Amino acid sequence: MNRHLGIAVCLLTIVGVLRSDGSLRSCHGQTVTSDSAAAIATGGQNGAVEDQGQLNPIQIENQHAGARDWQLTRVRLDDGGYRSPWIEGYCSKQSVRAGESIDICVSTNPVRQFKIEFFRMGYYGGRGARLMKTVDSVPGKIQPDPVIGEKNLHECRWSPSVQLTIPDDWISGVYLGRMTTKPEGTEAYWQSYVVFIVTDDRPADVLFQCSDNTWQAYNRWPNQYSIYTHPKGVQGPWADVSFDRPYGREGQYTGVVNDPLTVGSGEFLPFEFPLSYWLEKGGYDVAYCSNSDMLTPDRGLKCKAFVSIGHDEYWDLRQFNSAVTMRDAGVNLLFFSGNSVCWVTPFRSSSSGQDNRIIFRGGPYGGDNEYAVDRERIHGPFPHRGPDEGLLMGARNVEPVNGGGDWVVTKSDHWMFDGAGVKDGDSIPGLIGWEYHGQPADIDGLRVVGAGTAWQGGVNPQQWTATIYPGPKGNFVFNAATIFWAQAVSSPPGHTLPWSHWSRPHGPDDRVQRITKNLFDRSVGAAP
Repeated sequence: MNRHLGIAVCLLTIVGVLRSDGSLRSCHGQTVTSDSAAAIATGGQNGAVEDQGQLNPIQIENQHAGARDWQLTRVRLDDGGYRSPWIEGYCSKQSVRAGESIDICVSTNPVRQFKIEFFRMGYYGGRGARLMKTVDSVPGKIQPDPVIGEKNLHECRWSPSVQLTIPDDWISGVYLGRMTTKPEGTEAYWQSYVVFIVTDDRPADVLFQCSDNTWQAYNRWPNQYSIYTHPKGVQGPWADVSFDRPYGREGQYTGVVNDPLTVGSGEFLPFEFPLSYWLEKGGYDVAYCSNSDMLTPDRGLKCKAFVSIGHDEYWDLRQFNSAVTMRDAGVNLLFFSGNSVCWVTPFRSSSSGQDNRIIFRGGPYGGDNEYAVDRERIHGPFPHRGPDEGLLMGARNVEPVNGGGDWVVTKSDHWMFDGAGVKDGDSIPGLIGWEYHGQPADIDGLRVVGAGTAWQGGVNPQQWTATIYPGPKGNFVFNAATIFWAQAVSSPPGHTLPWSHWSRPHGPDDRVQRITKNLFDRSVGAAP
C-alpha cells in the first residue's frame, strides 16, 4: 500500500473494507481506487508547500491552491422560504478537533444520491476557500420531521449520512460542506451547505470566536420557528432551539441579508467571513472557535487577542466569565460586533446526550441598568440576569438597538487611527448597523473613539458609541459598536453586502482597514 492510500484509509468518512487490489469498498457499496483515495488524502491539491521557514500555520495553509468552485450555484427553497427539503443537513457538533469525528446528517426529498465537498474558508490567493475532501456519492434518504418537545423545541433526530474524521493536517478554521444532489433524467441538481468549526489548542496570536449561538437563535428552519417566534412572545424565555437542525436561509430578517446562497451556513458568510478573509490575507496567526468552546477561559488564555465578530448576541454566563478572566490576564478583547453579550443563553444537552446543543433566552445582561430592568418588566420573568456587559465591552446594548447610520470619528489623535488619514468628524458611510452599542461605561481610561446617530426604521434617532479602554496588563478592549464593521475590511467571494433600516455599508474602506490593522498589530505585538 502506498503512503497516500494508507492516509486515505484512515480518513475515509464512510467506513469500509480494503480490498486486496488496493481499492476500498465502502459499507454503501462504493469503490474508491488507490488513485482517488490518494486524491482524498491530499485534499485534491497537487504538489507540496516548500520550505516554510518562520511562517505561521495560517501563512503555510494559504499557500495551497484555492478552489474556483465552492459557492452554491443552484438553491431551491420551499414555499415558506425557510428550508430546502431537496437537500439539507446539519452537523452533530458545533466544533471539532483534529482526530475527532463529526456526523453529517442529511435529508434528500425526493431521495437522491448526493456528493459532499468539504472546504476550508480562508484567503487562498483571493479565492476564499480550499477544497479539502470530496465524498463523491452518498446515498440520500428522507429524514423525519423534527420532534416537537418542551418549550416548542424542534429537534431533529436524523441518522448520520457521513461520519467525518478530521485529519491531523486540517488546521483550525470554518469549514463548509457543500452538498449537491445527483439528478435523475433531465432534472436539475440542488445544493446547500453544512457548517462546522475546526478548533484547536495551539497558542495562536488571534482567537476568532464565531457567533454561532446567534446563528441558531435566528435560524427559522423548518417553518418560521426560531427563538423569536413562540406564540407567547418574541422576547421572552419561552422557546428552546436546537443545533440539531439545518440552518435555513440566513437570518430572522431577510431584509438584512436576503441571499438564498447562504443556505446552511448560518451567518458566517454575510457577517463574519470578510474579517476572516482579511486576517488570513494579512498572514495573521488566527485560530477559530465556537461560542460553546468559550465556556472556560482556557482556550483564550493561550492567545494574545480574542475577537467577537458580527452579530454576537447570545452568550452563556460562562462565556462572559471567560472573557473577564482573559481580559484580566492580559488578553486583548476586540468586539468587532454589535448587539453583543445581550442575552444570557444557557446551554443544555440534546436528547441524545450531546453537550451544548440546546439554548434559550435565559434573561438579559445589563445588571441593574434601565435597559435590563425594562426587558425583565416587559418580557419576563426570566430565570437569569447577567452582569452589566458595558463593564466588559466598554459600551452597552441600548433601546432601540437596531438602525443604520455612519461611523463617525471622535478622537482621531488616538493611536488606533495612526496612518488612517482621518480627522474628528470624518465618517464611514453606512457602517453602523444592523445593531450597535451605546452608553459608554464608567471605566478608568476609557475613550470614546467614535460616536453618532443611527436611525431606527430610517427615522427614529438613537445614539451609538465606539470605545476603547486599557486592560490591567498593558492590554486593551475595543468596541466597534456595530455588526457591520467587517463589511469595510474586505468583500470576499460569495459575500453579499447587508442592508437594514434603509441603510447599508459601502464595502471595503482603506481607513477602516488601517484602523483594523492598527488594532491587531498592537494586539499581537507586531511592529507598526
